[in-house]
Amino acid sequence: MQKKKTENLDEQVTIVLDKLAVTFGAEILKIVPGRVSTELDARLSYDTQACIEKCHTLSKMYEEIGVDFHKRVLFKIASTWEGIKAAEHLEKEGFHTNLTLLFGFPQAVACAEAGVTLISPFVGRILDFWKKEKGVAGYPSHEDPGVVSVTQIYNYYKKYDYKTIVMGASFRTKEEILELAGCDYLTVSPSLLKTLTESNETIQKKLDPQNAKSLDIKQLHLTEKDFRWLLGKDPCATAKLAEGIVKFAEDTEKLELVIKERLKAT
Repeated sequence: MQKKKTENLDEQVTIVLDKLAVTFGAEILKIVPGRVSTELDARLSYDTQACIEKCHTLSKMYEEIGVDFHKRVLFKIASTWEGIKAAEHLEKEGFHTNLTLLFGFPQAVACAEAGVTLISPFVGRILDFWKKEKGVAGYPSHEDPGVVSVTQIYNYYKKYDYKTIVMGASFRTKEEILELAGCDYLTVSPSLLKTLTESNETIQKKLDPQNAKSLDIKQLHLTEKDFRWLLGKDPCATAKLAEGIVKFAEDTEKLELVIKERLKAT
């Protein structure tokens, strides 16, 4: 019996990881309205079919505990070409997806064309990259590379009536948040929420769909070759996408080791 458990250990670990993700999501949904994001294993980021199959597995687990994943869950997938294609397929099946590790315009364009529900561009991580790359301490808020990136994406989406939600994330300062006032969604840390609450600064809506309509912006339709070429020309998007996938994967592997030890002990 013990031999059989050892032989199936990797499979058991995978099941435990999936159940952990779904259990955490279900517990959060007891507290908050709306949707929760359930993140896929980052090691699947370059495998379209594996991403699709993992979402099917997770959705069945949600159904088994009475959670309507169609209404309550966003499946969080890295914004690789393979991940975006998986999301396109899943959206047609009635799933809702959140495309993460998004650092560049070509990723956003491909996500919009794929009809994904939501993207979460990382404002602060874009800023971090360019500060290091350029050897500068910072930028004026309106020139912040993360702010500029999200503003470009927002205006493009609104110009061409894409339904994909833009959710700015990973903020470093309240100035970044204020510069993106009017964005569809923003995820803000408790510390920055406190700073905003205590501030008497007037908040001006900077992003507006009607203003975007008047802008001269060219619409793009990207093939895989176009996507990879444009992504490769963006050093921030190229580096941070790969780095993010590797770091998330490393964290998963650490958790797997803990789970394996627990399973061996039972």
